[in-house]
Amino acid sequence: MGALAVNLMQAALLGQKAARQLMSADDSPGGADRSLHELQRVGRTLMTVAGSYMTNPAKIVEAQMALWQGYLTLAGAMTRRFLLGEEVPPVAEPSRSDKRFRDPDWQQNIVFDLMKQAYLLTGKWLTDRVRAAEGVDPHTREQADFYIRQIANAVSPSNFIFTNPEILRATLNSNGENLVAGMEHLLEDIERGHGHIDIQQTDMTAFTLGVNIATTPGKVVFQNELMQLIQYEPTTETVHKRPLVIFPPWINKYYILDLTPEKSFIKHALDNGYTVFIASWVNPDARLALKTFADYMTQGVYAALDAVELATGEKEVNAVGYCIGGTLLACSLAHMAARGDTRIKSATFLVAQMDFTEAGELKVFIDEEQIADIERQMHQEGGYLKGSTMASTFNMLRSNDLIWNYVVNNYLLGREPMPFDILFWNADATRLPSAMHVGYLRECYLENKLAEGRMVLGGETLDLHKVKVPVYLQSSREDHISPYNSVYKATKLFGGPVRFICAGSGHIAGVINPPALNKYNHWLNDNLPATAAEWIEGATDHKGSWWPDWEAWLSEKSGEMVPARKPGDGKLKVLEDAPGSYVLVKSED
Repeated sequence: MGALAVNLMQAALLGQKAARQLMSADDSPGGADRSLHELQRVGRTLMTVAGSYMTNPAKIVEAQMALWQGYLTLAGAMTRRFLLGEEVPPVAEPSRSDKRFRDPDWQQNIVFDLMKQAYLLTGKWLTDRVRAAEGVDPHTREQADFYIRQIANAVSPSNFIFTNPEILRATLNSNGENLVAGMEHLLEDIERGHGHIDIQQTDMTAFTLGVNIATTPGKVVFQNELMQLIQYEPTTETVHKRPLVIFPPWINKYYILDLTPEKSFIKHALDNGYTVFIASWVNPDARLALKTFADYMTQGVYAALDAVELATGEKEVNAVGYCIGGTLLACSLAHMAARGDTRIKSATFLVAQMDFTEAGELKVFIDEEQIADIERQMHQEGGYLKGSTMASTFNMLRSNDLIWNYVVNNYLLGREPMPFDILFWNADATRLPSAMHVGYLRECYLENKLAEGRMVLGGETLDLHKVKVPVYLQSSREDHISPYNSVYKATKLFGGPVRFICAGSGHIAGVINPPALNKYNHWLNDNLPATAAEWIEGATDHKGSWWPDWEAWLSEKSGEMVPARKPGDGKLKVLEDAPGSYVLVKSED
């Protein structure tokens, strides 16, 4: 008990030190005003929902009765279990993907089980009330639903010492050493975040680019101020005549497609006989603040096509676009169609959206008021969006997994985060030029100009119906950034043949799913009915990766086999080894 008391005192002192550092941190220009403004936005949104009930007393009574009925049912079940020893089914259960309540005591200990079920009942009741509110516009309802879930996630009993059985056991078994270690981790994260909490989701020292991640051999053969173009060393004696050019997202770094040899989409393509190029985007600073989406097209897609021709002698290529890289590829194809440029002969889109009417939870952060706020913030910070800002936004979309899970693990259990290549990549954030980012949010998310044929880029009005090349649309069933129903809408936009598939898992794991892992599944349906729901209903379920289906589709569009090409064989000289220097620039540099 004496050791426990000493450690609790030490943890409290470290916690006080952390609190002082957080309160005294020098914030970015206007940071305090932005935080207050965001809190006011949340308050206004929730008051709008509450107001819909205030004008209808009958709805208030109905809502209260629904909550009390749930509590009474739970009380009755717990009474039978406690007094009579009955095996009673749970009144409220977490979803299968909810990892917070996996410790056996959440089920076996009646006290913790009661807390868990009461919490789940209340959380569901709150979200149900938001969704049932009358007279609330859809955007406000989506925002309120998101805010309520964030609040509910934050106050979960799993996040506190005395209401989490696993933390209590760890505290008693170690005499509180877990809390001391956790507060030391917190102080380290505040120091690394320059006065803000920079939660570590993985061991960032476990990976080094070019050593044990992003290791596929290749060379940088071209670069400009927006990208380096990497050409990879062939792994086969012969390759398809038509090269493959990949445009990854610049919201994160390209090596999500080249994590380890076992998970590498790039190596898989090489092993199947393709000459592979990929754009490694620059991590921009204030000097590139005025770069636009059109610049990413001309200095990205068009520059890459020119470089590939010089490197291989081939004018015709197949292209792949991932997430916003896919949106860029679609815009470029429409621009090329308007100008009669036929160099891209097929296009593969990985979880990429062209129609943004159902663009998922990110739309919670996108309206004219919030875009104006982002624009002012980027202006104050030098003309770009900090990498940490976008990373925080994506983390909030899965706050239980990407925030609170690590609060419990790192700070309350006092554990070190485990090495995980995807989370290392996720934490390696990138900055975004202000002109590009604001234009993208307004024209795509807010105004949906690309899908409606109203976007003007590089002097051309973009019409996706004029794009006649074969298109492969990959989506992921549990994607919270590019929902599969949103991706599906593009099947009605292109003017040529379209193949749509839906993979299991989410935005990352649904894409990075090599056949050898034999994980997840995918759905196939050669028909393209009016809606994604109808497509899924008529689809067949196939176990394992979708990569073989894609490769079979692509190989038919890639020409005959020719001797393998090596970087430097053509008219472009080798500039440096992959992964190149652009990808090494950190957002905090």
